[in-house]
Amino acid sequence: MFYRPADGHPLPHNPFNAIVTPRPIGWISTQDADGTPNLAPYSFFNGVAYVPPQVMFASTGTKDDQDNTKDSVANIRETGVFCVNIVEAAARDAMNASSATFPKGTDEFAKAGITAERCETIDCPRVGGAPAALECKVTQIVQIEGASNYVVFGEVTGVHMRDDTIVDGRFDITTYQPLSRLGYRDYTVIKDLFELTRPDD
Repeated sequence: MFYRPADGHPLPHNPFNAIVTPRPIGWISTQDADGTPNLAPYSFFNGVAYVPPQVMFASTGTKDDQDNTKDSVANIRETGVFCVNIVEAAARDAMNASSATFPKGTDEFAKAGITAERCETIDCPRVGGAPAALECKVTQIVQIEGASNYVVFGEVTGVHMRDDTIVDGRFDITTYQPLSRLGYRDYTVIKDLFELTRPDD
């Protein structure tokens, strides 16, 4: 089948998210200007550069108590920093709990029963015990096509890795099994790896 997104699709559910999969989940922690923590998962997330290391996440949609966006972007506008926490399979319920829509100024760490720890290079909380966390200073917030669609870019200024994730000098994702977003309400857990050598290696 073929369809033009501008015309809609003939299926009962939008297939776009199911096509662009699997997607890593950036569990984005921020705080507002008053110091209230915020935590929310975003599956439009990825690394975008090595040197200096940079990441992005995209926020779509809005809340009635924010200015044409959600709490994460609003807080980053105020403070200029955020932290990307990596979600392991064991934290799936806490991650899902933090995705609920709460009023502005709500501490999602507390709501989801998550321990907050301070970052080292930025004034921001991070998820205690996460397999890895990337402390970031925002470099750009870009509004893209569509209502309330923003892409946030950040330079990584600090990297946390849980000790048990380092095996033989490598960050080993099989030690914690990353959670990834698929389409609809579906997720997957990464357990198996294989290696390919590039032709130019």
